[in-house]
Amino acid sequence: MAKVSAETARSIAMLEKLVSFDTVSRNSNLAFIDFVSGLLKQHGIESRLVHNDDRTKANLLATIGPRIEGGVVLSGHTDVVPVDDQEWATNPFDVVEKDGLLYGRGTADMKSFLAIILGALDTLTSAPLKTPIHLAFSYDEEVGCLGAPSLIRLLNRELPKPSAVIVGEPTDMKVVSAHKGITGVRTVVTGHETHSSQTHRGVSAVMVAAELIGFLQSLSAEAAAKGPHDPLFEPEHSTITVNIIEGGTAINIMARHCTFQWDIRVLPEDNPERYLARFRDYCDSVVLPRIRKQAPGCNIETFARAPTPPLRPELGSEAERLCRMLTGDNVTRAVPFAAEAGQFQESGLSVVVCGPGSISQAHQPNEFISIAQVEAGTRFLHDLVRHLAR
Repeated sequence: MAKVSAETARSIAMLEKLVSFDTVSRNSNLAFIDFVSGLLKQHGIESRLVHNDDRTKANLLATIGPRIEGGVVLSGHTDVVPVDDQEWATNPFDVVEKDGLLYGRGTADMKSFLAIILGALDTLTSAPLKTPIHLAFSYDEEVGCLGAPSLIRLLNRELPKPSAVIVGEPTDMKVVSAHKGITGVRTVVTGHETHSSQTHRGVSAVMVAAELIGFLQSLSAEAAAKGPHDPLFEPEHSTITVNIIEGGTAINIMARHCTFQWDIRVLPEDNPERYLARFRDYCDSVVLPRIRKQAPGCNIETFARAPTPPLRPELGSEAERLCRMLTGDNVTRAVPFAAEAGQFQESGLSVVVCGPGSISQAHQPNEFISIAQVEAGTRFLHDLVRHLAR
């Protein structure tokens, strides 16, 4: 490994520990949270946990420094995406270094940010902080930002109001002032089973789903052509994609059931409801009457999760000013992915996204972060601590 500062070495050592926890979203994150809360306790820092309903997962909130207004929240999620069906050259839950890159699930998205914080606890607790640093670690970000709302409610209810929130998603340590919102949708099609040679007697749920997916593709193309558009984003328009489809029982049976899952990613000035309304109207007025004429029991049901709001640009906000001062980055940027930043902003807080690593590595097999990015993130945190101790 290339020679790095002692602070960066501690960040990397902590990253190795955090990656070893298999916190894929379908699993519990409690072992990870227990480790973090125990580590904080060793440094004299008390933490609060907010569990999900079945108590298999938890958010963590902790404060370092005086409990006064004007603090800085460092926010990150503890879960990672699955490694199933991905071809990894190494064990994804071990950190492996090669040619200045650190490979492992979550190295970019986003355990390096958490590792930088936890690797610096000696510095954080010994610094004469004039304003506090709050740690806000969530669960289930990767499956719809499900954990953050309860964490944000606790933060706003029990802590003096912070002046800035830094969400450490991978941005190559560049300041990001806006991101898209996302709505996850599941559509369930019920057809009518017959032998596949007797198409006049049945309705294939798979074929109906294919028609509906084609309609969604046309909606997405319309959004690309007609907008709204925002050149800060790439792509610069809202998008609709179908990413999971399941249905059918045999090649010679017209499928009774088909389910597909899709997402709507909207610009801050757009509204996902307009796409949902168009889709539901197409189902109700065009497709359902036709298939029910063939078989009365056919149905189409669409379930939308509560949307994750976009991060709307607030140029010159307290969070933006702080991160620009620490990084020297004065370019206005937006990203097409969704994050918990919009949820913090919706609750009335000043937010930016800024963290180590590249989003282009997120969710990929052989995910990695460069040691140079860990070093940049570590330097950023120590600069923040010095700033808050002045």
